[in-house]
Amino acid sequence: MPSTASNRSVPWVPGAVAGAVAFLLEYLAVYFWQAGNVRRQLRGINAIIQLLGGTPVPAWAGVGWLFYDAHFVAFTYPAIGGSRTALDLIANGNAPTLLYLVPVVGLLLAGFAVGRYAGTTDRSRGAVAGASVAVGYAVLTWIGLFAFRVTGGGSWVGPDPVTGALLAAVLYPIVLGGIGGWVASATR
Repeated sequence: MPSTASNRSVPWVPGAVAGAVAFLLEYLAVYFWQAGNVRRQLRGINAIIQLLGGTPVPAWAGVGWLFYDAHFVAFTYPAIGGSRTALDLIANGNAPTLLYLVPVVGLLLAGFAVGRYAGTTDRSRGAVAGASVAVGYAVLTWIGLFAFRVTGGGSWVGPDPVTGALLAAVLYPIVLGGIGGWVASATR
């Protein structure tokens, strides 16, 4: 039976590419929107770090913290007694609340694009096609959990790895990409 747009299997490769592109474009949107604000907020902290002989926190890492926080992944840092303290940077007023919409819009659009690519009018197949963006999104999200981590003195600060791996890497892209794919097939 020849392959047609209506009977394709799950478009894993286009989904993975769309997910990776969505991740990168979302990060860049947050970077261009908030890098100046992040630099200003890090200025005092970086002065103290440099005074103590440490390496300052780069703005791209601070933007990464906001980007993960837009997925409701808390920023964590060491606390007394070896535990960790979590902080929601956006909810605490360190950045605009509209940042929460960046991954939502990006993943809905990526899921919609893959749903259109799948070419089906079956809504459940469209949702599965859209959810395939999770493959590429998850890979870059897991890499980012370590790339946006700043270490020093045997400790680290950065996005929480557990909620990052579950919420940002899996739940967000599957649900939002799936909704985007569902809408693509429903409006075909």
